[in-house]
Parts: sequence; structure tokens; C-alpha cells
Amino acid sequence: MVGRADRYPMYQQIDSNKRKTAILMVLFIIFVLGLGWLFSYLSEMGSGGIFLAAIISLAMAATSYYAGDKIALTTAGAKEIAKEDNPYVYRLVENLCITAGLPIPKVYIIYDPNINAFATGRDPQHASLAVTQGAINKLENLELEGVIAHELAHIKNYDIRFMMVIIVLVGIIALLADWLMHGFLWNRSNRDKGNLGIIFLIAGIALAILSPLIAKIIQLAISRRREYLADATGSLLTRYPQGLANALEKIGQENINPLIRANNATAHLYIANPFGQTRKLFSNLFSTHPPLEDRIAQLRSMA
Repeated sequence: MVGRADRYPMYQQIDSNKRKTAILMVLFIIFVLGLGWLFSYLSEMGSGGIFLAAIISLAMAATSYYAGDKIALTTAGAKEIAKEDNPYVYRLVENLCITAGLPIPKVYIIYDPNINAFATGRDPQHASLAVTQGAINKLENLELEGVIAHELAHIKNYDIRFMMVIIVLVGIIALLADWLMHGFLWNRSNRDKGNLGIIFLIAGIALAILSPLIAKIIQLAISRRREYLADATGSLLTRYPQGLANALEKIGQENINPLIRANNATAHLYIANPFGQTRKLFSNLFSTHPPLEDRIAQLRSMA
């Protein structure tokens, strides 16, 4: 039986994730409206630029909330399966969902030899779980169970909603920065705006150049502690932290090359860095995941 002391931080994390999602959405809309105002100034569209930005921000916010999971699954090349397609994987998910008190998510397979997995969706009732073929082939039963339990923990803790919103924001920031810069270049009359116009041009160019870094900062805003929390919550489900520890150890040994469809925008969703060991030099600085060695040590300390 899980004690009250174990459960309380989990519920705090769920509430925190819900609040952060709402705050992120509001800040995103404000950011887009600000760029819309700048575009209005540069293009002489007047209030039309702000109105256009408002429509885009609301549309993108809705897209990230209602379709972000589909974007992530399509980007990963995941294919949905039914129970009869892979009874082994489906039953593992089914049994763990019963233990966790969760509805059964849609189950997907990513046909990639690497060992990895991720969960996505806006809430437990609209969740999806994707596992690579490499994880199915290379992990023992208890190891794969540990990986799936980790992903179900993200669903239970509402991490999936917050992480899914990030996917759309990462892409739209780069798009809007480029839009701002070209808004000045398209309109020759901006040359007559004097120093202020030049300042806005420089700001637009700077945003366009720095947008990849901004996107990375947003990804890193997803606390690495969520991975530790999902490791701990998943271990409570399986009652065998050694299974996930062994799986993470195999990931460190086997995932030398990136996933075939590894993508910066969705990297934070996976249980481990989808770029494998190719970025090991900078993994501690810029990875969206804690070091595998630290996670393994913490899991083994629970055993």
C-alpha cells in the first residue's frame, strides 16, 4: 500500500503541471500578440497585425492542446496497434493501467531498433503510449514493464499535457521570429522609420537567429525532476525498481545512434535522449533528461 507521504507529492505535481500549462498558454498568447504589434508597426497594417496575431495565437494554442499528441506521434513515425497485433505489449500496458487506476491509452509502436518510449496526450482519458520495436526486442519482460510503467506515470502525473504543449511552442517561436524579421524587409517604407525602425529590425533578426536557443530553453523549462518523479512513480506501480534500472542501463549501452526520426521538438517526450550517445559531450548541459547514471543510481537505491 502506498502511504500518504508517498502520494502527496505526486498530487502536488499534478496540480503544478495543470497550473504551469495554463500559465504557459497565457504567456504564449501574450508573446504572439507582442510580435503582432511589432509586425503592425513594421508593415503599417495598424490593428490588423494584432488581430491576425490573435487569431494565430488562439489557433496554435488550440492546436497544441487538442492535436499536439497527433503531431508528436506523426513526427515519431508511430503506428497504432490493436490488442491482437501485439498481445504481449498490449497486455503489459493493460495490466499496469489496472494497477495504476488509469484508462488504457492508445498503444503505438515505433519501428526503430533503438530502445525508447514516450507518452503523450492532454489527459489520462486522451493519452497515447508509444514503444520502439527495439525496446520490445531487446528488453526482458520486467525491464519493458518498468519502461511502460514510467510512461504511464507521466500520464498519471499530467506531465503529458505540459510536455505536449511544448512541442507546438518550440516550432511556432521559430516561425514567428522569421515572420517578424521578414515583416520589416518586405516593406521599404520601414527605412523611413528612423532609429526605432532599425532597432525593431535588429530585434527581429536577433530573434530569428536565437530562436533555436529559445526553443531549447523552453524544452529545458520542463524540469528534469519530472523524469525522477516518473521513475519513482513507475517503480511504485511495478514494485521492482531494478527492472527500470536495468532497462536504462541497456539504453546507455545499446542506443549509440539516434532514433531514425529523432527530432529536437519532441526529444523531451522520450524516456531517454533520442539522439543517443552522439551528443554525450553536451548531454549534462543541454539535455532535457537527467544523466542515465544518476537515474540508475536512484532507482537501485530504492531496491
